Amino acid sequence: MSGLGGLNKSPDGVVIGLVQIQNPIVVTPEDLARQTNRICELVGKARRNLATMDLVVFPEYSLHGLSMDINPAIMCRMDGPEVEHFRGACIANDIWGCFSIMEFNPHGNPFNTGLIIDNKGEIKLYYRKMHPWVPVEPWEPGDLGIPVCDGPNGSKIALIICHDGMFPEMARESAYRGANIMIRTAGYTAPIRQSWHFTNQSNAFCNLMYTASVCLAGSDGSFNSMGEGMIVNYDGTPLATGNGIPDEIITGEVRPKLCDEARIHWGVENNIYQFGHRGYVAVKGGARDCPYTYMTDLAAGQYELPWERQVKVTDGTSCGFKAPTRMFKPVPTSLRPGKLAAE
Repeated sequence: MSGLGGLNKSPDGVVIGLVQIQNPIVVTPEDLARQTNRICELVGKARRNLATMDLVVFPEYSLHGLSMDINPAIMCRMDGPEVEHFRGACIANDIWGCFSIMEFNPHGNPFNTGLIIDNKGEIKLYYRKMHPWVPVEPWEPGDLGIPVCDGPNGSKIALIICHDGMFPEMARESAYRGANIMIRTAGYTAPIRQSWHFTNQSNAFCNLMYTASVCLAGSDGSFNSMGEGMIVNYDGTPLATGNGIPDEIITGEVRPKLCDEARIHWGVENNIYQFGHRGYVAVKGGARDCPYTYMTDLAAGQYELPWERQVKVTDGTSCGFKAPTRMFKPVPTSLRPGKLAAE
């Protein structure tokens, strides 16, 4: 049940709106300002569309489009006018919002950044995309981990971005940190449609967690994004599914309390608990070791596939980017903008 798309809100419900925003073309600072205003207009549309809505979600690239342009003139800063306008729109419409920016990085390539802003204009969650869609995307690897924030009406929210959702570890980490709703924003195009559907469902089921996911929609003259907003129940069942119509808002209600109850009371298929308590019928508390070599190797900085040396695409040259020469170094905490209460 999704309360007829959120029209009938439960006392413990969270109504989510997923904006399948038209895939924009942004080349100049003037284009950026125009698209910022368009997003703020759609925040207002979301509020007018559904008085019960708690959270409106915009897809990845909703501000910058799919050009992969890293021109500093159109990159954003946390204290810049774009974020300030988004904060103002949330205040003016008394609604929480999830937004996408490409964030200027003085230490390397820009970050692909997501923000959740509450109805008072406060930034509650600040996330940098962990897994840029290689070899297509030039963004710096995220260095903030996967934060979780308290959301409206008893929700705990995580945000991941697009390709992140293809790694089951991202959803597992979100749930492990307490999220009962995981948002996934994306700019995906049609070839990814089936993968989009089943990963959104498996990420929900494997972690007893609601997922709410949305892509851009429409064409920019080069790429057709697919829209496909979808809200999935914690048992993996789709509650609301979208289409490819630009600027349509897909809505539905989730009930975090029910998700929390399932995590406590389920025996069969309580997978996120059972993962760390293997075979608890046979041994008290279950086995709590780490038998997975990919985890121990990754933690030791020794991750290497059996076919590692045979992999052909290991940089972005096939997509027109120069091969990088510098190694990854997380930005020092003291140089990161905007400390959050949730950190």
